[in-house]
Amino acid sequence: MLIQIHHLREDYAGQLLTIENTASNPIDQFAEWMEDAINAKVPEPNAMVLATNRTDGRPAARVVLLKGFDQTGFVFYTNYESRKGQEMAAHPYAALVFNWLDLQRQIRIEGTVEKISAEESDRYFQSRPKGSQIGAWASPQSKVIPNREVLEDTQARLNEQYADVDVLPRPENWGGYLLRPDLIEFWQGQTSRLHDRIQYAKTEQDWVKERLGP
Repeated sequence: MLIQIHHLREDYAGQLLTIENTASNPIDQFAEWMEDAINAKVPEPNAMVLATNRTDGRPAARVVLLKGFDQTGFVFYTNYESRKGQEMAAHPYAALVFNWLDLQRQIRIEGTVEKISAEESDRYFQSRPKGSQIGAWASPQSKVIPNREVLEDTQARLNEQYADVDVLPRPENWGGYLLRPDLIEFWQGQTSRLHDRIQYAKTEQDWVKERLGP
């Protein structure tokens, strides 16, 4: 029996979002909203959907964690040989989506993607808990494995191998990506589905800010 979900709906009533009350720079606006999400104790406020293109052109999406941002763009980390890593190598474009239901807010980001420097990836990798460092070495991410014991056996071997150290070398197939945005949209839920959408589009000189229909 199928669960009936067509009747599920919620009427939003967020703060008004206008051209006038948003920052001239979208990264500054993102920083403001991220701070609001953190202060509101939104669960995993840095969790975001990462959308890429498969080699056959079909879209693919998954949730990853944002680990840094500045005026250059947005940084996240993963296994370069994972499915998403291969997709970004073949098609260096990606999109991000943040969805903070507690605040009735969403942010969409589109742009080009590139690897960050090995030195920056080293610094982040070695700042992680030791268990997470072990996990990056142990996981053949996105590859088919016969059972969970394969992971646990590899983890145990690595724990023994590195028992006397707290910092492991970074795997060469693991590191960070920078998404350089050229389009960022801020969405604020409003009543009767007349939501506010403010879009920033990158030009050669600056950002152009416009209102979109909901």
